[in-house]
Amino acid sequence: MATWFDESRLDDETALAGGDLRLRTLAESGARVRRAAGDVAEATAEAVVRAEDLARPRAVVAAGPDSRLLRAVLEPWCPVPFVAWPAPALPGWAGSLDLVVVLAPDGADTGAASAVAEAVRRGCQVVVACPPDSLVAEHAAGRWSTILPTAVRDQLATAVVVLDYLCRVSLGPQADAESVAAALDDVAIACSPHRDLAINPAKMLAIALADATPLVWGGSVLAARAARRVAESVRRSTGRTALAGDAEHLLPVLEAARQRDVFDDPFAEDTGDRRPVLLVLDDGAEEPVVREQRGRLQAAATARGVRVETVTTEAPTEVARYASLLLSGTYAAEYLRIGLVED
Repeated sequence: MATWFDESRLDDETALAGGDLRLRTLAESGARVRRAAGDVAEATAEAVVRAEDLARPRAVVAAGPDSRLLRAVLEPWCPVPFVAWPAPALPGWAGSLDLVVVLAPDGADTGAASAVAEAVRRGCQVVVACPPDSLVAEHAAGRWSTILPTAVRDQLATAVVVLDYLCRVSLGPQADAESVAAALDDVAIACSPHRDLAINPAKMLAIALADATPLVWGGSVLAARAARRVAESVRRSTGRTALAGDAEHLLPVLEAARQRDVFDDPFAEDTGDRRPVLLVLDDGAEEPVVREQRGRLQAAATARGVRVETVTTEAPTEVARYASLLLSGTYAAEYLRIGLVED
């Protein structure tokens, strides 16, 4: 069954009501970060005081399935060796000299629980962000363990409270929860379903992606992670193809795109052969490598007549910029879902 995109649905109250639950969840992203920060404020303060009496850890291990976000933030910054270990275990060398941090937003993941239990058994310093009455919290009980009690069950909000702790013990960059929440609120206001299509960046982006295959690219480590998450959101929302990758992965796709034919019939039946569109998530990174890769991608797109769409952010911190780019792309994916109609 063929599908087509009806942009009028993006300003239609009835159509938008069908996506109200998802749009409301996106709009509350900033509130969840603030709530998580408030929930753990006392426990974080106690953990920081306790850390003052301990030596700096030999290494930091981010364990469990949600460790990759911590890696994207900490790997370029952490003053001690850092490793992300998503397996339900720990590296063989991890021990009492090391700090193990675990994100467990819903607290029920058996892999995270297994990693926490092993860290406690080995005598590691352990910091776990999870619901206080969860499976992971039960396995975290130990002399050198700290539980940051979250209840929002949101990966980003849970990561922010752990990053805030690591910042306060000089093991991570600034990750102020309020700056992240404010950045998310700014996106929610700009991309609100109540804002007209003409001044709503997420609705305009959805229209740009409607007849194309998105190739999503971010130059920095965090922007690249946001690109993968945005592509995943597009696939889940629409069932369509969306790719994210490094420049060398996306360049062959751009270079293989056929030139647009001005004689193509715009009203011809959709064959499913959609041209690519390059979606750049720009977090302001200006390293020479990032500039060079962005230039190559844009030059290839121009040479093949491929559209380039750019999402930018002016958030003050790295984590806030990541959150802003991710939420902007997720809003666009949801509006793309709302606008698609089965023929």
